[in-house]
Amino acid sequence: MGSWKNLVPAVSQIRTYERSWLGKDIAAGLVITGLLAPAGMAYAAAAGLPPVTGLYATIIPLFVYALFGPSRIMVLGPDSSLTPLLVATILPLAAANSSEAVAIAGAISILAGLFCLAAGLARFGFLADLLSAPVRYGYLHGIAITIIVAQAAKLCGFSVKGESLFSQFRQFVGGLDDGLLNGWALAVGLGSVVVIVLLRWRSSAIPATLVVVIIGIVVALLADLGTRHQVPLVGDLPQGLPSPAIPDVDWTTVRSLLGASLGIAFVSFADTGVLSRTMAVRRHEKVDANHELVALGMANVASGLFHGFPISASNSRTPVAEAAGSRTQLTGVVAAVALLVITVAAPTAFRHLPDASLAAIVIAAAISLIDIPAMVRLFRVRRSEFVLALAAWLAVAVFGPVNGVVMAVALSILNFLRLAWKPHTTELVRVDGLKGYHDHSRHPEGHVVPGLLLYRFDAPLFFANAHFFAEDIQRRIEAQATPVRCVIVTSEPINDIDTTAADMLAELATELQAREIELRFAELKGAVRDRLDRYGVFPGGPAVRSERTTGLAVKAYIQDYGVDWVDWEDR
Repeated sequence: MGSWKNLVPAVSQIRTYERSWLGKDIAAGLVITGLLAPAGMAYAAAAGLPPVTGLYATIIPLFVYALFGPSRIMVLGPDSSLTPLLVATILPLAAANSSEAVAIAGAISILAGLFCLAAGLARFGFLADLLSAPVRYGYLHGIAITIIVAQAAKLCGFSVKGESLFSQFRQFVGGLDDGLLNGWALAVGLGSVVVIVLLRWRSSAIPATLVVVIIGIVVALLADLGTRHQVPLVGDLPQGLPSPAIPDVDWTTVRSLLGASLGIAFVSFADTGVLSRTMAVRRHEKVDANHELVALGMANVASGLFHGFPISASNSRTPVAEAAGSRTQLTGVVAAVALLVITVAAPTAFRHLPDASLAAIVIAAAISLIDIPAMVRLFRVRRSEFVLALAAWLAVAVFGPVNGVVMAVALSILNFLRLAWKPHTTELVRVDGLKGYHDHSRHPEGHVVPGLLLYRFDAPLFFANAHFFAEDIQRRIEAQATPVRCVIVTSEPINDIDTTAADMLAELATELQAREIELRFAELKGAVRDRLDRYGVFPGGPAVRSERTTGLAVKAYIQDYGVDWVDWEDR
């Protein structure tokens, strides 16, 4: 990441700051304040934490990212994709809204931040790419539905526990059967969801969550919802920020949190990395993924030290900041200062806010995670990836978000191995009027050079596909109309060969030699050939013969074997 100036981008932003940006940054900061306050409290309540911790988890990361964040436009804070992971981790260990729950959430945030820091310093920014798009769609849809079911109970005036979607759904239905439904809470919650959806449909620049908060408070005051109708309210917030402290969690609990913290760190960076790259491309900027990991880690550690919980980039508030004219991280600083003023000077501002309004905000955010057109497109263009998305969804629904994220990553890796295990292979032929050599399946009219199998393997050669490589070549040899005298592997797509594949090549060459068939290569990369030489693939046997191009390899075969062949370019 270079010098300390690169680690602290705020220095260069201050030096290059233009006076014309000031008004836009301040205005954008005030606009997103109306989104950050209610959203932060809503996600805290959804995770079983006191709503004020959502403000702590918003204010501190905004200050930290303004100093260390590489993106000029990114807005960090609590996010819906992390909420089910927190719920599944905290609830089995502590009662909701307790000081123990706050301590555990802080410990998770610090651990997740340390994982991000370590990964960033080790230059593991590429890890965000392990979650493929289809698996990500399925995972997020599973998260979204889990959130909606859990918050539907709060919308009705009660709450449910449980890690998986099915356990939460059973508790929700049981609560309705037990008569826990509060009609006033349901009316406020459903009305809030409708208002948010309509306002966002109208314009993304409208602070829909702020409007819902104001409406909820007004309705609660006019109808006396808290006292008369027993609708749960947020109540007064603690005044000011807490002093920094290491969460009071014993080592046994810390060890039990490591797996969940790693999963949260991965999801947090996956969200942040994707959004960071997207915004950088849109704004013609460059953002280093490893630097993004370090900044995210520092923000999470700071959040945990100030009684907050894990955070990531916001897919809803960042575009709003951009639309409001944000130019630099001063936008986040302005928003953090505004939220700090609320906690210090106006802790009673949310006294009469119904919990159902916060639930509505979370449900609306969860709805925004659902991307039906993307799923339809997957179903239409590639059914195998659609099935992967469904599998990721089921992993979250059945096993819960914590285990679901592990299974989502595993599914992405397994899908990669599946594609590399049996990659596309083909026999190349010469087509009249076309330069080069082409796929026989696409050009059945092509001509096969007598006695030659010109074979292309479109993947690296490694332990998982080495056996398939050998079997495929043997199968194609048997399928030829005339006896094969030479196999030329066009190796341009092969960018690596491991020791397992090297051993396979040695065995294959020996087997083919016993059948009086020679194994040659074309377009073998220098680094790959160096590996073959280092492995000693053909000690005491046939040498590795490779030509620079496929055309030269074919010509060499024709000359060496005296084949009666006239190419169309020579006629």
